[in-house]
Amino acid sequence: MKPLIFAIGDKKPKIHETAFIAPGAVVCGDVELHENASVWYGCVLRGDTNKIVVGKGSNVQDGTVIHVDDPAWGGLPTIIGENALIGHKCMLHGATVKDGGFVGMCATMLDGSIVETGALLAAGAFLSPKKVVPAGEMWAGMPAKKFRDLREGEDKMALIGAGHYVEEAKAHAQALKAL
Repeated sequence: MKPLIFAIGDKKPKIHETAFIAPGAVVCGDVELHENASVWYGCVLRGDTNKIVVGKGSNVQDGTVIHVDDPAWGGLPTIIGENALIGHKCMLHGATVKDGGFVGMCATMLDGSIVETGALLAAGAFLSPKKVVPAGEMWAGMPAKKFRDLREGEDKMALIGAGHYVEEAKAHAQALKAL
């Protein structure tokens, strides 16, 4: 099984040669995957009405759905910076994760929401439209709000995780065999 990569009209994905897209993932439309970015099993990245960017070294883990909103409705692209970590089964819609941002498993980010560099959106959190998780903070809950300040070193967790996923993607790309 290969990843499913499609154009939507004249909008075509731009995929760096070192990016990894796992079998079963769907990438379509105006999507950019930069150097050593990875999109894992069962993900859907649908850039039909706006742009999706996954920055260098960032990962979008299994089961995550990323979409955008139509600019005609005031919608925004979804932008993931460099070395960011997007956990399993997340939902990002018109949201921004800055360089080194961390989005925990099953978290949701809605239009205009931002996770800043060195910030952490906890697993299962629901970040409402236009809310910002500032650097050095962990936000959690439904709706998400400040849970606590990050402890020493926690602001680097995304960088460590992103580095791990770059290596994991290389291993999967070399070792996968269809049966």
